[in-house]
Amino acid sequence: MLAVNNLEVVYNDVILVLRGVSLEVPDGQIVALLGANGAGKTTVLRSISGLLDVHSGDVTKGGITLDDAPIEKLPASKIVESGITQVMEGRRIFAEFTVDENLRVGAHTNRSAMPDNLDRVYGLFPVLAGRRKAVAGYLSGGEQQMLAMGRALMSGPRFLLLDEPSLGLAPLLVAQIRDLIVEINAQGTGVLLVEQNATMALSIASHGYVMETGKVVMDKPATELLADDDVREFYLGLGGEDESKSFRDIKHYRRRKRWG
Repeated sequence: MLAVNNLEVVYNDVILVLRGVSLEVPDGQIVALLGANGAGKTTVLRSISGLLDVHSGDVTKGGITLDDAPIEKLPASKIVESGITQVMEGRRIFAEFTVDENLRVGAHTNRSAMPDNLDRVYGLFPVLAGRRKAVAGYLSGGEQQMLAMGRALMSGPRFLLLDEPSLGLAPLLVAQIRDLIVEINAQGTGVLLVEQNATMALSIASHGYVMETGKVVMDKPATELLADDDVREFYLGLGGEDESKSFRDIKHYRRRKRWG
C-alpha cells in the first residue's frame, strides 16, 4: 500500500501548496487524482517520487509511506529502487537518444532485470519495438508518451505515477493510452493517475480523489464520482451553467474533511 498521510508542502519556504492531503493507492489498483490546474496534483506526485527539492519544495507536515515504512525523506533514486516511478507531464524524454537508449536509461536502478523489462515494454508498445533505433525527438506525440511510460516501467515498479498522460493527444491516441494503462495495471502495477480528462481517468480507476486549492475535497469509488452531479458539473463539464463557481461553493455538497 502506498499512502499519503496529512501531507503539507511549502515551496520556497513561503508558499503553502498542499494543506493536509491524504490518499491511498492499494497494490494493483488504479486511483485517479482529479482537480483543476493549480490544485496541487503534480505536487502530490513530486512529493511521492522525491522530486520536491528540485523545485524548492519541502514537506512540512505529515508523511508518505510504502507498506507503512516512511519514504518522504528518501532521495529520488531510493524511491525508484523501492518500487515507485513517475512519468512527468510533458514526457521529458531524451530527444537526442534513440528509443532503445531512452529505455535503457530507465533501467539504471534495476539493470539485472533489463532484458526481461525490455521484452515487457516492447510487448506493451509494439510501435516502439519497430522503432528501436529511431531518434526519440522525431517520434510523434503519442509515441513519445508511450516511450516515457515504457522508460518508467524499465525499473519494474510496483506503483506508477502518471501526470497528465493524455495531454495534447488526439482522441484516438487518448484511447490507446487509456488501454495501455489498463494493461499495465493488469500486469500487477498499481497506478496513481493525475489526469485532466476526468471521464477517461474515472472510467478505468477503482477509486478517485478530487483536489481543490491544495486539499482533498472529495473521495469516493470511481463509479460514484462518475455519477455525482457536482463532479459531473465541475470536472466532467456536464450540466454546469455558471463556470465561474468554485466546487466549494455548492451549498448542498457536504465535504468529507480529510486533513488536520
